[in-house]
Amino acid sequence: MRDELLSIIEKNSRISIKDLAVMLNRQEIDIVNELESLEREGVICGYHTLIDWEKTSIEKVTALIEVRVTPQRGQGFDKIAERIYNYPEVRAVYLISGGYDLLVILEEKSLREISNFVSDKLSTLESVLSTATHFILKKYKDHGTILAKKHTDEREIVSP
Repeated sequence: MRDELLSIIEKNSRISIKDLAVMLNRQEIDIVNELESLEREGVICGYHTLIDWEKTSIEKVTALIEVRVTPQRGQGFDKIAERIYNYPEVRAVYLISGGYDLLVILEEKSLREISNFVSDKLSTLESVLSTATHFILKKYKDHGTILAKKHTDEREIVSP
């Protein structure tokens, strides 16, 4: 039940306990208890709403910043990752393979705010060797949800 439950709520965290119970053929109390257990264990880390900011009046710029660092002896990448993820403007930090070590995701109001963060805070950290900033120009799919729906031509065909 656990794997199925997680798969369902990952796609729709607003699904009702009643619907979950029906889908999983369980009692509602079993679903509630399992969700509470998953939260206590840290398997479920939070519940989020995916927003298409382009459809609002709020300006948001998202940047992916590749960071090359010198890992610290005995702590690897964890200590520098912690320093970075503790900045409130940082949305996510990932340890990645390839030419860079960490991927940092920022979301700010302007390109300048992101640029200032990289130059004033990120690049000045002792372990940081280099950074490469990539700005997201358009989101097509995020967290499994397609944001860029295909436009369908609804005009009627007129033939002579």
